[in-house]
Amino acid sequence: MWATRAQQFEDGRERRALISRAGHGEWVPAEDRPDPIDVLMASNDGRLDELIPIRFGRMAASPFAFLRGSAAVMAADLSRVPTTGLEVQVSGDCHLLNFGLFATPERNVSFGLNDFDETMRGPWEWDVKRLVASLVVASQDAGFDDSTAESVAVTGAQAYRRRVAELASMSPLEVYYDRFDLAELIEESPDKAARKHREKMLRKAHRRVAENLYPRLAEPAAGGLRIADQPPLIFHMDDVTPETVQGFFDNYRSSLREDLQVLFDRYVLRDVAVKVVGVGSVGTRCYAALFTDDNGGPLLLQVKEANNSVLAAYVPTRSKKRVHNGERVVTGQHLMQAVSDIFLGHSTSPAGRDFYVRQLRDMKLSVTAWETEPGLMARYARFCGMALARAHANTGSASAITGYLGDSDTADKSFAQFGLAYAEQNVRDHQALVEAIDKERVPARLDTP
Repeated sequence: MWATRAQQFEDGRERRALISRAGHGEWVPAEDRPDPIDVLMASNDGRLDELIPIRFGRMAASPFAFLRGSAAVMAADLSRVPTTGLEVQVSGDCHLLNFGLFATPERNVSFGLNDFDETMRGPWEWDVKRLVASLVVASQDAGFDDSTAESVAVTGAQAYRRRVAELASMSPLEVYYDRFDLAELIEESPDKAARKHREKMLRKAHRRVAENLYPRLAEPAAGGLRIADQPPLIFHMDDVTPETVQGFFDNYRSSLREDLQVLFDRYVLRDVAVKVVGVGSVGTRCYAALFTDDNGGPLLLQVKEANNSVLAAYVPTRSKKRVHNGERVVTGQHLMQAVSDIFLGHSTSPAGRDFYVRQLRDMKLSVTAWETEPGLMARYARFCGMALARAHANTGSASAITGYLGDSDTADKSFAQFGLAYAEQNVRDHQALVEAIDKERVPARLDTP
C-alpha cells in the first residue's frame, strides 16, 4: 500500500520492536546448524566435476577465501536471525570483493556492486551483515588487529546508514541517477596519496578492455583465431563449438534492446572455451566467447551459468512461474547498478541451463590496495557502504530503513560486533574445510592460482 515518506519513516522506527538495533550484534550458531561442509558439498550439484577440486583448493587458501566461496553457508546462517521485514533487491553475496570498478556506456569508470549471481528480493540486513563480516575477515587477513577490523566494519556500516538517510530525502529519479564516478572521486580526493591511488586505478581500469585482453587470450588458428587453451583454467569442450552454440547466441540477441541487437549483428562468433573464474563460481559453467568485426576487432563476452540464488530456499517467492535465473541476474544487476554493461543479457542452453552474458572484463576491476594500510581499508569500506545504500534505496524504502537505523551509531557498532563474531565462525568453518581436505572427505587441488 502506498505511504508517504513520513509514514514509511515511522514504519521503520516501529520495526525496532521486531529486533532492536543492538540485537544485530548477536551471533550464536543454532544447535542444529547444518554442517558447513555438507552445505558446500550440496552446492556442487550440477557443477563440472573436474573443476570442483579447484573450487575447494581456492577456498582453503585462507579464511577470507573461504568466506568468498561460502555464500550458501552464510545464507543459511542469516536465514535464522531476526530481521526488520523490510525487503529490497539484495546482492545475496555482498562481500567487499564483489564491489569494484566497471565501465559505463559512456566509457566512464564507475564504482559499485559488480557481481549479482545470488541477487533477489530479501532483507536489507543480510547484505549489510555479509559486507561487515567480509570487512572484518579481510582486515584480519591483511594482518590488522581486531580493534582495527572492528573500526573498519563500523566505518562501512556508518557509511551505509548515513547515505541511506541522504537518499531518503531525494526524489526517486535523483536516486536512480546517483552514481560513483571515479573521475569525480579523483577530484574529491582528500590528499595527494588518495588522488594518486585513484588515478592509478583509473588507468588500470581503462587497460582492462577486449583490445588489450584478446592478444593474450587468442591465438592464430586455421581459418582465423581461437581462444588459447591454458588448462586447467581455460580449455575447450568437444560439444561446445561456434556451431553448437550459435542458437544460444541468437536467443541471447533477443534479450538485448533493438539498437544493441543491430550493434551485436556487426560481430561474428569465432570461438568459445571454458574459462574458470572467481572462487564460489568455480565449477559452474562459465565460458569466454570471442567475436570479431569486419576488421578483425574483438568483442569478448563472458557466458556464465546462473543457478538458483543461495537465498532462494529462505525467501518466499510471490509467483509460481519458473524463474529464469539468467534473467533474474540481469534484472537484479539493472536494479542495483546505476549503469550496466550494454551487452548484459540472458539465454538458455540446448540442455536447458540458464545463463547470463556480459562483456569479459570491460574495465571491470576489483580494488585490493586496502590490503596494505588500514586507512585505505576504512576508505574502501566507506565507498562500499555508500554504494550498497544506493542499490537498496533504488529498490526499497530508504525512508523506512532510515527510520529504523536512526541517527545514532547504535546500529553501526552492532553490525560491527556481528562482523567480529561471524569472523570467528568463519575461521572455524574454514578450519573444518581444511580438515575435510586432509581427510579426503573433500577433493581439492591446492596448486591452482
